[in-house]
Amino acid sequence: MRWIVAAVGIIAAAGGTIAPAQRPSLVSLSRIEPGEWQFREIGGEAKTTVCVADPRMLIQLNHMRAQCSRFVVEDQPKSATVHYTCPGAGHGRTVISVESGHLIKLRTQGIADGAPFDTDYEGRRLGTCR
Repeated sequence: MRWIVAAVGIIAAAGGTIAPAQRPSLVSLSRIEPGEWQFREIGGEAKTTVCVADPRMLIQLNHMRAQCSRFVVEDQPKSATVHYTCPGAGHGRTVISVESGHLIKLRTQGIADGAPFDTDYEGRRLGTCR
């Protein structure tokens, strides 16, 4: 703790400023094109269609309507790993691998409404939202 106070004092004495932490951008998600996407559970037949206006919504598929805090674990050009916590609704960890702007793989696991989930999806962009 003392070294933190000392570092702040040195920066202030040198005329520097300390900027607050900024929300990190997710480089890999910027490659995903908004639009209508179809998600198929890998190893299953069920398909779900979702209008993706903002690719960041894919981070918390099992908590779409919940207000959650997020922690970016990894952000690479072709993949992102994010842990999120939704007070009163659960938590999760999502890994999104971007094959192209029209094809992704998504693995999500965690707790939603008191029950565990662990699902792998393949997502394909179908076109614009209807």
